[in-house]
Amino acid sequence: MKTFHNEAEPGQIAKTVLMPGDPLRAKYIAENYLEDAICYNRVRGMNGYTGTYKGVPVSVQGSGMGIPSMGIYSYELFQEYGVDNIIRIGTAGAVSRKVHVGELIFAMGCCTNSNFAAQYHLPGTFAAVADYGLLEQAVNKARREQAGFHVGNVFSSDVFYEDQAGEKGAWEKMGVLVQEMETFSLYCTAARTGKRALSMLTAGSSLHTSEALTNEQREKSLDMMIRCALELAVENC
Repeated sequence: MKTFHNEAEPGQIAKTVLMPGDPLRAKYIAENYLEDAICYNRVRGMNGYTGTYKGVPVSVQGSGMGIPSMGIYSYELFQEYGVDNIIRIGTAGAVSRKVHVGELIFAMGCCTNSNFAAQYHLPGTFAAVADYGLLEQAVNKARREQAGFHVGNVFSSDVFYEDQAGEKGAWEKMGVLVQEMETFSLYCTAARTGKRALSMLTAGSSLHTSEALTNEQREKSLDMMIRCALELAVENC
């Protein structure tokens, strides 16, 4: 059962896994939101934990940065550990002027500049999309909490520091909401393995302003996202 990147024993990982990019955020969630959490993985510092939330087993594990890293960890969780649902909880940069710092974004679909999907040798271009059931539940929860949110397309990039300025503006013209670095491989891997995935993001900064979340704002905004994800885990245990 152990893989090159995960030392969990059979049965140690829940059916739903929350995946922040940062393994230290996984540790924070385990310590502050889960009860009786145990650490099942420390390989390469990519901490993974399982505990309970409202009596339901939930796991949380870092994905690392970028499409390849998410591809590795999500594949192993889906394929080797029998995980049914992965919910990415991360931060992103607002590409659209309609998105304000601190708001939630639910990634209905995902564009990319990555060649990740070429491995499937498809006779065309694959459209990476969220699981509709998870998406619908998440939107309903955000509405009940009266949280500011957007639903739409996001952009997963292989590049953080662009050599050519202004490239993100082209994505804004196509209605893309935010840029991040992991959703595309998560959605591809979920589709390929017949599992379910949703990426929910918090806008931490914007391309159009100097505004960025302060530590206090970040804690409040991420709390909303984390609790929404945990409630989804409870409903889909």
